[in-house]
Order: sequence, then C-alpha cells, then structure tokens
Amino acid sequence: MSPGVTGQSKPVDAQRVSMGYPVTYYCPHCEALVELQREGYLADKAVTPFPFEGWAYVSPDEPFEDREDVDGVAFTCGEDGLLKDEESEGCGESFYLSFVKFEDGEELDPRKPSERVEIADEGPQSTRGPSGPSGPSGPSGGFW
Repeated sequence: MSPGVTGQSKPVDAQRVSMGYPVTYYCPHCEALVELQREGYLADKAVTPFPFEGWAYVSPDEPFEDREDVDGVAFTCGEDGLLKDEESEGCGESFYLSFVKFEDGEELDPRKPSERVEIADEGPQSTRGPSGPSGPSGPSGGFW
C-alpha cells in the first residue's frame, strides 16, 4: 500500500465523478464571463438580457439538465458565484441562457408571438388618407 492510503474504500456515491464540462457565457450587459458546469450535449439557443416569452427558467444552482419543465437558466451577473474572472465583480443585472425548445416536433422561434392576433376583419377600401376640409376650389378642387 502507498503511504497515506488507509485502505478504506469510499462509499459508491462519493466515487462517482460528475461528467461535466465548464462552459462560459458572456453577460450581455457588461461582458463578464460566467462559467457553468454542463453535460456533454448542449442545446443552447441564446444568451439574452431578457427572458423569452413562454420559457421557464431556474437559477444556476438548481438542477436543469434533462428536465422537461426547464427551458433555460436565469443568471444574476456577479451574484451567482459563477464569474470566471475572480477580479471581475459583475454588474448585478439579470440575463438568461435559453435552451432550444420544441413543440410538436418543430423548433420554436422565440421571436414569433405565442398567439396570432387579428387586427381587423376588413382593411380600408383605399390607401388614400382621409379627405381634408374643402379648399377655395371646393372639395374636388386642387390647384387647377
């Protein structure tokens, strides 16, 4: 046996090593780097200063990989303890890592509205603006 080794084995759970990789993301407000341990498969859509409508976010310390009910991670720059550069303080602003999201086998586009809105049943009959007050030559007059 090597010096310093007692011969006692660790419990099985303590022997498991997390198979993750450090992945860095820029804060869109101040460009500070945050580092997050991720699994090998990444389905990242975007990092934005605002959440996507209809996406569900969790904090970085909550489980998020392989969860159907989580669509992204919500960061608070400098307050999550994830800054890569220890000299950086971060800006304290929120930003969002959004994952690719599917519905009925189609990738959802977060830029599209979640519901269709119809403005009016019928449009105007003419693109000409409203008639103004009658001038010196009458309503159908003009310069001639």
